[in-house]
Amino acid sequence: MAFRFVHAADIHLDSPLKSLAFRNPEVAELVGNATRRAFSSIADLCLEERVDALVLSGDLYDGDQTSMKTARFLATEVGRLHEAGIRVFIIRGNHDALSRITKEMVLPDTTKIFGGRADAVTVPANGNGREVVFHGISFAQPHAPESLLPKYRPPVEGAINIGLMHTSLDGSASHDPYAPCKATDLEASGFRYWALGHVHGRSVAGTRCSIVMPGMPQGRDVGESGPKTVTLATIADNGSIGLEERLTSVAQFERVAVDLGGATEWREIVGRVASRLGAKRDAVASEHLVARLTLAGATPLAWRIRRDADLLRAEAEQIASSLGRTWIDKVEIAVSAPSTSADEATGAALIDLRRLMSGEVQASSAYVLAATTALEQMRDALPQECRRVLGDNEAALRSVLDILAKDGAEDVLARLARAGGEET
Repeated sequence: MAFRFVHAADIHLDSPLKSLAFRNPEVAELVGNATRRAFSSIADLCLEERVDALVLSGDLYDGDQTSMKTARFLATEVGRLHEAGIRVFIIRGNHDALSRITKEMVLPDTTKIFGGRADAVTVPANGNGREVVFHGISFAQPHAPESLLPKYRPPVEGAINIGLMHTSLDGSASHDPYAPCKATDLEASGFRYWALGHVHGRSVAGTRCSIVMPGMPQGRDVGESGPKTVTLATIADNGSIGLEERLTSVAQFERVAVDLGGATEWREIVGRVASRLGAKRDAVASEHLVARLTLAGATPLAWRIRRDADLLRAEAEQIASSLGRTWIDKVEIAVSAPSTSADEATGAALIDLRRLMSGEVQASSAYVLAATTALEQMRDALPQECRRVLGDNEAALRSVLDILAKDGAEDVLARLARAGGEET
């Protein structure tokens, strides 16, 4: 009889919203509850597939949480699995190491939370007579600069050995290094399956064993776009392992690019937005779509689009509402005016002004110092959980500053163009 388990990681239960753009309370409520709904769908999958175990490879929580509502929710879901005879194996990741809940919550005896020292749990032999051994080590502290692999117990001879590890593996540009190790070292370990966590994108590697990073089961902002899944693993009687990707995300974040090049009427703009948004809604597998629109292209309506951005967002929200289960996160405007203008004098003056603002002004040290200081003061005034939107380091802060400066300059030009009569 095959041994089957669901492998998930980086759930970040009740994670605070990472985007300041969720001014719509309906969207905020949707995204705020999405991690819970995703975890419930994971439990549902375990029950529907009648698996033997659920494996959670770290970052079940999202830091120094103190709400026991999260703990009660988790206990309820794990209780459902306990009643069905499904075992749960959990390691703590870097975020879990900060959580008080992790250390205080009491779970059924069918749930194993690995500690800071290497441990192994043997599951009795199934129909083919081979035992399954789960190995794991949890983060005791939020940082683990060295590989944890040497600390694991050696594989049990004759058994199917499965390792749980929270690691950045060979490295990821969007994630800090945590317990780094090489995939080749994991392959040489003698384990048959490595259940990894930490990197939020899915990946599968290995030839002698399966090395699986399942990705997160629910995105939280447009930086975590696309469908999110967990892995259903089946260990056959001959020891071979089959992997299936199963959808879990309730809300799917997507960037939607809308080309407005050549558009000459407002109705045409709205029509193009509706077409692209409708096509994306049809392509999205998750129940809800949260879209960030990017409007680009050269159009004589560029100034009006920037001037009336609030009206355009209202149009987009109306389209989203008519599509159903579709929400607008933000509307980014990157349109430009055509190279020629009906009013050459006004057009040339605005072109010169744009060149001055984007060149001499933004490059001046006085401007950079003043703008950076203002942005840092704004960041410091934000709640801690929202500060990442302005960057995690100086380079990221400067990148945000450049984007804001460019958008601000275009807004100024739009207002001047309106005053100069370039558009009605």
